[in-house]
Amino acid sequence: MKTKITLIALIFASLFALTDVQAQRCGIVNTAFAPGERVEYDLFFTMGIIRARAGRGSITIEESTFRGQPAYRAQMTVGTTGAANVIQSFTETSTSFLDKSFRPLQYSRETHERSHIVETIDFTHSGDQTNIRSVRYINDEQRFDYSFTADACTFDNFSILLFVRNMDFSSMNVGDRKHVQFVTGRRLSNMYINFLGTSTMRINGNRQEVYNISMTIFEEAFTNPSDAISASITRDANRIPVEINTHLRVGAVRMVMRSASGLRH
Repeated sequence: MKTKITLIALIFASLFALTDVQAQRCGIVNTAFAPGERVEYDLFFTMGIIRARAGRGSITIEESTFRGQPAYRAQMTVGTTGAANVIQSFTETSTSFLDKSFRPLQYSRETHERSHIVETIDFTHSGDQTNIRSVRYINDEQRFDYSFTADACTFDNFSILLFVRNMDFSSMNVGDRKHVQFVTGRRLSNMYINFLGTSTMRINGNRQEVYNISMTIFEEAFTNPSDAISASITRDANRIPVEINTHLRVGAVRMVMRSASGLRH
């Protein structure tokens, strides 16, 4: 249960915060969201014969400052409710600060489950390089303090989603894919964002056109790296992820949008 919700939280947060060495380097300009946005989700999980509502999650984007500079603050909270709490209680808060060019400045997460986990990733930009320091504590004991340098468009776990929201899917054909790099723990990992085409689905009782994507993630937790995560994103200017499905070795998690407010468009 812990593995499923933690990873879906990371990816969910990953479809909501644009973080790169420089927005221009990634070829992305933010047109999808603005401060004041709030999106709420229901979480459902499948593990063996168990199929139940797992909890709820939300993401907010606000104006802020970081180290004295204007910044965006994106925060996600996710937690178990109802029957899921009987199996394993879980809460997690992830926060990303990004400058006005949508470069990542800092990512942090705090997880309360059987263990208390605190993780912080700091980004310092110099020309075409990004210096990254990743630190993790478990139950107040430091597990690692690792520094490295990235020279490509690089995301944290809570910033890939905003990148995806701002991709130009209208210029893509079914089967096209885009490579991205992101920081997970103390290493860089690779992901491919695969375009699966468009369709229509029912959202809160209304029919909505969506873009469909999947993510190839090279992590052992997923059952099939080529189908680790799939998502549907509204085919409008807001590009809201309305459904996210994650397939892990221990089961599956589905996140479904409940409501959205403060949208840019």
